[in-house]
Amino acid sequence: MAAKQSSFDLNHFLATRTETVNAALDKFLPSEKTKPATIHKAMRYSLFAGGKRMRPAVLLAAAEACGGSDADAMPLACAVECIHTYSLIHDDLPAMDNDDYRRGKLTNHKVFGEGIAVLAGDALLTQAFEIAAQCKKFPRYPHDKIILEIAKASGSLQLVGGQVADLEGENKKLSIAELKFIHERKTSALLCCSVRLGGMSANCTPAQLAALTDFGYHVGLAFQVIDDILDVTQTSEQLGKTAGKDVAVQKATYPSIVGLEKSKKIAVQLTDKAFGALKIFKGKAVALEALAEFLLKREK
Repeated sequence: MAAKQSSFDLNHFLATRTETVNAALDKFLPSEKTKPATIHKAMRYSLFAGGKRMRPAVLLAAAEACGGSDADAMPLACAVECIHTYSLIHDDLPAMDNDDYRRGKLTNHKVFGEGIAVLAGDALLTQAFEIAAQCKKFPRYPHDKIILEIAKASGSLQLVGGQVADLEGENKKLSIAELKFIHERKTSALLCCSVRLGGMSANCTPAQLAALTDFGYHVGLAFQVIDDILDVTQTSEQLGKTAGKDVAVQKATYPSIVGLEKSKKIAVQLTDKAFGALKIFKGKAVALEALAEFLLKREK
């Protein structure tokens, strides 16, 4: 694994970026009192439920690596967080993964009911495009490219497609290739999109964008492999969501197919490939490197 610069304070980076992202999201979204109030309460309930803001963080870190600014990248950071939150609300529904807890709190449908939860997810997905459309025009990446980037990552070929394949793969013996297909779309696609959008907001070069794509793809896969590992090694209290659920419903995971130790090795290999992709930035991507290491070593 590549060596990191010990002087970089990741906790400070995450704390400050989370604070600024939350403040921006609060301004972008309608208030809880805006009619119809129920939908806006439901949207905000899940959006401000205490997530790590990892996708906005990698987006802002990518912008920094390319010489960009948080201000220019912020609308895009908020947009991807809205999409991520929408996907969680829908994933937790009884018709999908049927989860009662998310981030240590009752899931959206347990608080507001299934109908409002579906609509809250729909509204957050739509809100994402409204927010993204408010970003400035970047010379290499005008608004049509930005919107197309988000739409492709969120659609039936990527994020939604991953969830479909995940649903259809339940109670079936999947191959490692089939499981990778799910993870590439359900998790890696939006993380990769986030990193790419960060670069775009800094008007990055084509070579930089290719490197960020390589980084995002491998980190996204590593993130999901770790998620699979944590489901069988951590408690519900540690995770903030139901632990052991994958095993209980006989869901295909990396540990169930290749074993726990090999899964850990795969996660390390994926992260090492991600680090390799950042060499083009010649030491300017320390935040991205630190985030990749954090994702590999996380415990929840």
